[in-house]
Amino acid sequence: MKVKEIPISLFTSSYLALQPTASLVNKDKKYVDVVVSLTTIPSRVHSIHLVIRSLLKQTVRPTKIVLWVHKDLEKQLPKRLHKLRSDLFEIRPTEGHSSHRKLVHSLTAYPNTPIVTCDDDLLYPKDWLEKLWTCAEMHPNKIIANQTRYIRYQDNGDVKPYKEWIYPKKIKDPMAIIAIGAGGVWYPLGALDNAVTDQALYMKLAPKADDLWFKAMAILKNTATISPTQKSRTPIPIIGSQKVALKKTNIGADKNRVQWQALVDHYDLKTL
Repeated sequence: MKVKEIPISLFTSSYLALQPTASLVNKDKKYVDVVVSLTTIPSRVHSIHLVIRSLLKQTVRPTKIVLWVHKDLEKQLPKRLHKLRSDLFEIRPTEGHSSHRKLVHSLTAYPNTPIVTCDDDLLYPKDWLEKLWTCAEMHPNKIIANQTRYIRYQDNGDVKPYKEWIYPKKIKDPMAIIAIGAGGVWYPLGALDNAVTDQALYMKLAPKADDLWFKAMAILKNTATISPTQKSRTPIPIIGSQKVALKKTNIGADKNRVQWQALVDHYDLKTL
């Protein structure tokens, strides 16, 4: 977390925590047919209620907000999170510990509804979902992501280090744009290959990189990724919630490059 983010994080966290629970579930809001899906880890169970509150405060009302929690973690969830449960927000048990859970379980549980994924360490601006939905209405067959990168390759076809996945002056291949989950990603129906829920395979090829796995599944279905022309403000990090984060290993040790290379080799993606 950057020093300049601390005051706004404190203010927003306090504001959300003080909102009466009853006021968070407003049935008069415009309805959007989408499931907002996320998961969490033990180090964040005591702050995840703030994330859920930010999702409940959105300007539009989704079909469902679902938090997938490992069954062994259910008993550790604080009362302030359970108090938020309603017909809109539910907590569902799951097996496994990987970050892929935030999407793969909802794809199975809600097969006829678009899914929006988000992270468990960020507070989302109130127009976050509405901006994603507005873009999805204009581009119904594309994945919509607030944060993206551009996958880059060496001249010999090998994957470049993740830190070099930056946009070229001219986009040569729109399919090289990859969604980064932290900012929120809208997945329309049928956007991903059926293999997306193959746990044995994603744990073999990309066990620590759900974004890369989902991108490979999108390429197999020829589904492009774009960003909204009008984005909401950048989500606000929760103080202390990012001490444990996959990005520290994936980026610092360049594990994203290793895992994407494994996917490229397995599916021969560089030829698509």
